[in-house]
Amino acid sequence: MEVQMKPDHHKLSAVAPLNQCDVELTLVKDQNGVQCTSSSIVPNHGGPLTSNTEVEREIWGKKIDFLLSVIGFAVDLANVWRFPYLCYKNGGGAFLIPYILFLVIAGMPLFYMELALGQYNREGAATVWKICPVFKGVGYTVILIALYVGFYYNVIIAWSLYYLFSSMTSELPWLKCGNRWNSPNCVDPLAINKSVLGNGTSYAKYKITPAAEYYERGVLHLHESKGIQDLGMPRWELSLCLIVVVFILYFSLWKGVKSSGKVVYITATMPYIVLFVLLIRGITLPGSMNGIKAYLHIDFNRLNNLEVWIDAATQIFFSLGAGFGVLIAFASYNKFDNNCYRDALLTTTVNCVTSFFSGFAIFSVLGYMAHKHKVKIEDVATEGAGLVFIIYPEAISTLPGSTFWAILFFIMLLTLGIDSSMGGMEAVITGLSDDFLFLKRNRKVFTFATAFGTFLFSLLCITNGGIYVLTLLDKYAAGTAILFGVLIEAIGVSWFYGVDRFSEDIERMMGFKPGLYWRLCWKFVSPAFLLFVVIASAVTSSGLKYDEYVFPNWSNYVGWGVAMSSMLFVPFYAIYKFFSIPGTFKEVCRYTSVEFHIRNLTLHNICP
Repeated sequence: MEVQMKPDHHKLSAVAPLNQCDVELTLVKDQNGVQCTSSSIVPNHGGPLTSNTEVEREIWGKKIDFLLSVIGFAVDLANVWRFPYLCYKNGGGAFLIPYILFLVIAGMPLFYMELALGQYNREGAATVWKICPVFKGVGYTVILIALYVGFYYNVIIAWSLYYLFSSMTSELPWLKCGNRWNSPNCVDPLAINKSVLGNGTSYAKYKITPAAEYYERGVLHLHESKGIQDLGMPRWELSLCLIVVVFILYFSLWKGVKSSGKVVYITATMPYIVLFVLLIRGITLPGSMNGIKAYLHIDFNRLNNLEVWIDAATQIFFSLGAGFGVLIAFASYNKFDNNCYRDALLTTTVNCVTSFFSGFAIFSVLGYMAHKHKVKIEDVATEGAGLVFIIYPEAISTLPGSTFWAILFFIMLLTLGIDSSMGGMEAVITGLSDDFLFLKRNRKVFTFATAFGTFLFSLLCITNGGIYVLTLLDKYAAGTAILFGVLIEAIGVSWFYGVDRFSEDIERMMGFKPGLYWRLCWKFVSPAFLLFVVIASAVTSSGLKYDEYVFPNWSNYVGWGVAMSSMLFVPFYAIYKFFSIPGTFKEVCRYTSVEFHIRNLTLHNICP
C-alpha cells in the first residue's frame, strides 16, 4: 500500500475535513488469487467526498466530561461492596501486592488499549473491528453482555431508590421488629450477642434481624417464593422505582455525550463527597479503629493461597470495566489528538484509590457494629448486597440523625449505580448505531427503545423470586463470557491487527509511540493474564447458590445458555467472514483492514 503524505505529519488534527483529499483504490490480484487493495491519497479540488461518507461525529463538550464519564463508569457499587471485604479477607495490606501487580501488568494496558482503539477509529464496539473484520463478532459479544448487565444492574439501582424513599421518615423502617413484613422470629438486634449467635454463626448471616427481614421480606418479598421456578408477579413498588431509573437513564443519554457529559458532574462526584462525610462520621464511632485495623492488618501468609491471586485478578479486571465496550464508545467521542495515554493512567489510578479509600468508610462502621454486639469483626464483615442493604443500614439506624445518614448513604449508592449503568447503555447505543446508520439518525427513538426493552426484561428481577434471576444473570451473563470476549479482543488487536500497526496508530494521534513495556504487555502479558483468569474462573466455578438455597440443575443450563448466546458471536461471525472472502484467515484480516486504514487516513486529513 502506497500512501503519499508529508514526512513531517506526526500529529494529526482533531478535525478532519473531507474536502481536501480523495482516496484512489485499485483492486489487484496477488499470485495466490487473494484480492488486495492498492491505494493512494490525492488532493481533492472538487468538494467533499461524494461516496458513503459518515456524518461528522460529535465530541465531548469538555475534556472533563470524558474523564468524569470514564471514572463514573469504572467506580461503581463493587468498589464499595466488594473490594474492602476482599482486601480484609485476603490478608489486608498484603492483598494490595497482587492487586497492584495485576493493575500494572494487565489492568492499565487493557484500559489504555481500549481507549486508544476507540479514539483512533472513532467507532463503537462492533464497527471498530473494521481494522480486522473477522473479529467483529467480539463487538457483538460485548454489546450483548452490556445489555444483559443492564437487565439486573438497573434493579440494584431501583433497590437503592426504594431505600432512599423509605429513609424519608422520622424512624427508619428497619430499626425495630413489629412491622407488617416481620416474621414472628424477628429478634431485636440489641439482644443479639456472641452467646446468642452460637458457634459457627456470624452476625452478617443472621437473617432474623429487623434490617435483614426488611431487605428480604419487606423489599424483595423473598419469603413468598419457593425458588427460581416460583417467581410470581413484579412488585409494584419496585416497578415504580425501576421506571424512575429508566427515565433517568433515558434523559441522560437521549442527546448523546452532550447530555450524559453534564449528568456525570453530579453522579461521578457525589460518591466522593458522601464517602468522605461517612468516613468522618465513622471514625468518631466507638470501635471504629478496631475495624480499620482489621482492614489494614497485613498477613503475608495469605499470599501462599492461590485463591488470593485469583480474587485480585478478577477484582482488578471487573473493577476497571474493560471489555464491556464502554471505554471504546466513550473514547470514540474524543478529539483525535487527545492524550488517551495520560487519561488511562489517571482514571485507573483514581478507580483503585477509590476502592481502597472506601474500605475505611466501610470498616470504620463495621468496627462500630462489632463493638456494639460484642463480636469479632469477622462476624459482621460481609460483601455484596448484604453489606449495603443490611449491615450498613442497620448501623446507620442506631446513630443520632439516622434519617440524614441513611438518605446520604443511599444517594451515594444511587449515583454510583446510575453513571455505571449509563456507560453500559451508551456502549449498546453507540455500538449498534455506528453499525446501523438508521439507528444513529433516530438516536432518541433508539435510546428509548433500548431503555424500555431493558425495563421489560428487568421486571423478571423484581418479582418475589427475582433475586434468583438476578443471581443467575450476575454469575453467567458477565462472568466467563466477558473474560472470553476481552481475551479474543486482546488477541485480535495484538496478534492479527498487530502491535506495531496499533502503535503507529497511537503515534498518529499523540505524536509518540507506546514504549516497549506497553507493547510487551499487549502482546504477551495481558493475553496471558486473561487466559489465567478465564481458566481460574472455569476451575473455581460451582453451582448456583443464594445463601442456603441451591438452584436446580436446569437453572445452571439456562445460565450457560445465556453465556453462550453472547460468546457464540465470535466463532459464528469469524466463520462467516472466513468463507465470504477468499484467502487464509490472516490474509482475510489484512485484506479487509486495508480499506478501513485508508479511510482513517482520509478522515484525519493525512493529505499532501
